[in-house]
Amino acid sequence: MPPSFSLGLLAPLVLLAAAAVLLAQPADRPRGRARLPEIASLGALALALAGVVQLLIAGPTTIAFGTGALAPVLRFDAVGATMTVLVAFIAWIVTRYARSYMDGEARETRFHVLLLGTLAAVLVVAQAGSLSLLVLAFVGVGIGLRQLLLFYPERPAARRAATKFALVWHLGDVALAAAALLLVASLGVGDLAGLAEAAAAGLSPAGHVAIALVVLAAALKTAAFPVHGWLTEVMEAPTPVSALLHAGIVNAGGVLLIRLADLVQASSGSMAALAMIGGFTALFGAVVMLTQSAIKTALAWSTVSQMGFMLLQCGLGLWALALLHIFAHSMYKAHAFLSSGGAVQAVAGLRRPGPVAVPKIGAVLKSFALALVLYFGVAAVFTAIEGPKTAQALALGAMLIFGVAYLVAQGLADTAPAALTRRTALASLGAAGAYFTFQLAAEALWGPALPATPAPGPLEWALIALAVLSFGGVAFAQALFPLWSHHPATAGLRVHLANGLYLNALLDRLIGGFRMAKTN
Repeated sequence: MPPSFSLGLLAPLVLLAAAAVLLAQPADRPRGRARLPEIASLGALALALAGVVQLLIAGPTTIAFGTGALAPVLRFDAVGATMTVLVAFIAWIVTRYARSYMDGEARETRFHVLLLGTLAAVLVVAQAGSLSLLVLAFVGVGIGLRQLLLFYPERPAARRAATKFALVWHLGDVALAAAALLLVASLGVGDLAGLAEAAAAGLSPAGHVAIALVVLAAALKTAAFPVHGWLTEVMEAPTPVSALLHAGIVNAGGVLLIRLADLVQASSGSMAALAMIGGFTALFGAVVMLTQSAIKTALAWSTVSQMGFMLLQCGLGLWALALLHIFAHSMYKAHAFLSSGGAVQAVAGLRRPGPVAVPKIGAVLKSFALALVLYFGVAAVFTAIEGPKTAQALALGAMLIFGVAYLVAQGLADTAPAALTRRTALASLGAAGAYFTFQLAAEALWGPALPATPAPGPLEWALIALAVLSFGGVAFAQALFPLWSHHPATAGLRVHLANGLYLNALLDRLIGGFRMAKTN
């Protein structure tokens, strides 16, 4: 095998080969081949890890299938290797879980074939080195996932969710295809490396329009506000599909942005749009999540919020941290969905909790001040060790520390024991240290392959201030929620928030979703 070829590029072929073997069976049950999807996924993971070793030894690998701007290109570099390992690992976990979950189910073989085919398409998205292959892979992911969402076609809610998903996802495909044509026409290149070089020389008006379309495609594929509704209604599909969607496929929009980071960062307007869309989606999803009573629905709204936060990171130019976010969120969300049933049983088995400490406004103010003091103290230490931090990185850390401030407020409540106060203060200190440690690791791993965070201008400073104040205000209101939760107006607000301010109902009306629910 030539040294320029990476074993990691074979990972999608292993999954497709397993799907072909299952598809060739006359029966709709895998019989003696029930473990084949799991074995194939484990083989893909082994190939991905071998590709990482090759990458460390020989560097990135690029393979073009033909010539010309529209020729498909595969690229196995630091970003592609990371995403290949992540997708292959999630594939192994999901197929392993699906083997027992789907055992005895009608159309079991069909499920595994669709699952393997969709996973193969996601791997191609991770390894795509050209716009043409990105578009084709995204279309393949959409087709496969729609069929998985329709695995129980007799369920009206499943049909409605699949219709909304297909509408939003393929609209993103159209936007991405249009962007690809504009970029090829204006820059004359279609491979991602060539596009990055071309972006450094400046963009034409057509190039700026193309980047805006890329941002639109990414927002649609990450279920950003206001088209988030399809992501919260996919629970009618089998649980492995929900885990795959929330832990892997919904991150594809972020992967698209990171792959085209040099291009996207060349347009300040697109970066600002990403920051605003992402920040609002993150806050909206987080607030609605707190009102949900069903664990899977709460997890879905959590995904909406996390994807918004990832878009915000991209809009701030924190590309390495955005990739780290994708990696961490995928691992966490796959575990959360696949263990959700056990979590419900565990909570049901708990005794009724006793009284909790309710902080008053003075304690909340002190908690936020203490959390910020600890955060900037840790930031000063890391700055002295490794150099100055960007304003965007400091602002992002401040937004994260607001979440810890809620815990500190519990520790400063009048009825809280001293031990709780000490633990919450240490939690704030540990969160600040972990943030800068992970940031350092992310920059070391992926920083050389991604553009540096740009120096903020007046627009960027305004967006940074708006984001910090917004996240701080929401966290402050959350900490004070026990004090005003009994107000009569709160009950109505809670109902509106629990329904996502009815934006999903408007989309249902547009696509005729209510009529689907009435049809048997």
